[in-house]
Amino acid sequence: MLTLKQITEQTDKVIAGLNKKHFNGAKEAIEQVINLDKTRRAAQKQKDALAAEMNKLSKQIGAYFKEGNKEAAEAAKAQTADLKENIRQLDEQMTNAEQQIHDLLLTIPNIPYDLVPEGTGAEDNLVVKMGGEQTKLPENPLPHWELAKKYDLIDFDLGVKITGAGFPVYKGKGAKLQRALINFFLDRAQEAGYREIMPPTVVNAASGYGTGQLPDKEGQMYHCEVDDLYLIPTAEVPVTNIYRDVILDEAQLPIKNCAYTECFRREAGSYGKDVRGLNRLHEFSKVEIVRIDTPEHSQQSHDEMLAHVESLLVALELPYRILRLCGGDMSFTAAICYDFEVYSEAQQRWLEVSSVSNFDTYQANRLKCRYRTDEDKQIRLCHTLNGSALALPRIVAALLENNQTERGIHIPAALQPYTGFEWID
Repeated sequence: MLTLKQITEQTDKVIAGLNKKHFNGAKEAIEQVINLDKTRRAAQKQKDALAAEMNKLSKQIGAYFKEGNKEAAEAAKAQTADLKENIRQLDEQMTNAEQQIHDLLLTIPNIPYDLVPEGTGAEDNLVVKMGGEQTKLPENPLPHWELAKKYDLIDFDLGVKITGAGFPVYKGKGAKLQRALINFFLDRAQEAGYREIMPPTVVNAASGYGTGQLPDKEGQMYHCEVDDLYLIPTAEVPVTNIYRDVILDEAQLPIKNCAYTECFRREAGSYGKDVRGLNRLHEFSKVEIVRIDTPEHSQQSHDEMLAHVESLLVALELPYRILRLCGGDMSFTAAICYDFEVYSEAQQRWLEVSSVSNFDTYQANRLKCRYRTDEDKQIRLCHTLNGSALALPRIVAALLENNQTERGIHIPAALQPYTGFEWID
């Protein structure tokens, strides 16, 4: 969440940033935070003054008793009792103001960097790079859901039978392709210096609040109500929460972790080709990369993460593009975000396969993820970053569709050591 220092010292910049994200009632929300903070500060000032007065009275009471002036001592004790009650009321006022500030800050999104373009939706995102070569397909190419059925790779109907829509069953070479991609992504991440983590796939509410899924996205998360636990929408949540309530040494940064997990999302489903097959699932596999860094180095970390994700798409020989998201299309928590999309020749559309974000201090403030500077031993908030490297469903869709031939589906050379086969036929 935003810090009070940001809000009180950079008020106009914060309001402008929230407007850039199209956050309704930005000015009113920030003014409410400032007014509550003024109330808290005024109460603190009064409390300090009363505490000083009470301390002075306490010394006088002792002096009165020594002098034998019992009447004056009793009067001073009565004043002390009144002061204690006033201090108690001020404490309650401060606590209420602090709680209201905290609750309000949880509902206010992060502010975007200056580099983030203006805009309200996906149509306003900025294409910053395109790569890969256009795929040449045979006449009348099939979409991946038909290829999956033709080669018995994925059974969507069986998934509906076992669980429901959005929970496919992978079979034979389809299952091996999933495992191959997971291992390929993890190996590439480790080669790039990321330490592998195998976290839980359910988290408590504190973890959801720490990374900003709660209270913003509770409707998109599967909730185990009896135990008050949530199925993770991404490995970002458990991996970043490793550093909740932790003070790191600057020498430890940047921390680089990666994790493969299953991910679960209760997204509202629409209908048609945009969500058919693997295009949108409720359960899917993903490899995530997460960094904890200093403010001075986080931009370089973000650039390195973008280069890493791009290298995976190059290795898989997929046509891709990189977009810098506009303010209105960014997530609640991100300060800047780049999406990677691969082109599906059979569907004639772009499919999002990764989002790589820098959250600045927004998540770190919620997490109380801090570091101690080497030079002056000051405690500062970290920057947190994460990205998909990569999400499997649409990668699989693009691989099947873009590599179909008259013979069958050709596996890219970089993936063949992991699949153990060159063709699906």
